Amino acid sequence: MLLFEFFLQKLQKKFDGLASFPLYFPLLKQFITFQGGGNGKEKEEKGDQEKEKGRQEKKEERFQKEKEEVNEVWEDRPRSRTERGLFLGGMAMSGYVPTQMFLTKGVGRHREKLQSFELALRQARIAPFNLVRVSSILPPNCKIIPRNRGLLQLHHGQIVHCVLYDCATDEPHRLIAASVGIAIPRDPNQHGYLSEHHSFGQTERQAGDYAEDLAAEMLATVLGVPFDADKAWNDRRGSWTISGDIVKTMNTTQSAVGHKNGLWTTVVAGAIFVP
Repeated sequence: MLLFEFFLQKLQKKFDGLASFPLYFPLLKQFITFQGGGNGKEKEEKGDQEKEKGRQEKKEERFQKEKEEVNEVWEDRPRSRTERGLFLGGMAMSGYVPTQMFLTKGVGRHREKLQSFELALRQARIAPFNLVRVSSILPPNCKIIPRNRGLLQLHHGQIVHCVLYDCATDEPHRLIAASVGIAIPRDPNQHGYLSEHHSFGQTERQAGDYAEDLAAEMLATVLGVPFDADKAWNDRRGSWTISGDIVKTMNTTQSAVGHKNGLWTTVVAGAIFVP
């Protein structure tokens, strides 16, 4: 503005003889002032842009801070198998792979079928958990541990995955059984199999052998072990053992005889997974 006023003053001195020039001088000054107002508007827009940039920078700083906090939580995550399983279970329960498993079984009797099932679960010591039955795959590197040791790692009300089978009757003196068979491969990085079986009229040993046979047969087909399906179970079991591909087969089985007064009798057998 000072430059323009200086320029106009020079013009006024040069054209002093023109009477009309002083009349136009205020108008020119007003015009120049109006034009100069645009600079103020540009400054205001620039200020708004700087404020917006500052807000974006603060937002980015908050994001980085939250990211660092999440990383700190992950670095401080539990390291033991149990704590890690519970930690990961809270984040994404569906994605964990069990590292331990224990076997259990029980029998219950009551005038109500559901209550007899509950009593069987209590005898098996798994009643306080929310049991979720899953299909019959023994995870790789999954160790079979004693029941008491496994129960110490679980909490009442916890969602617990298991391979569980049951059988019930209200017929007096009716023989029933429930069993879970297990086949463990030689290679610990290879998954094994668990099979469920329930029966009427089979003894505990017969039902257990049959469930064990089912698991071993499923594993044998995966490993490519040759066998004759028409042979007796003991013959096939011997051939698989000689092949060296199956390290161990086992079962957990519960049998019972129906109550003489017709109460509901329920048996359960299960393999309980521990994170």
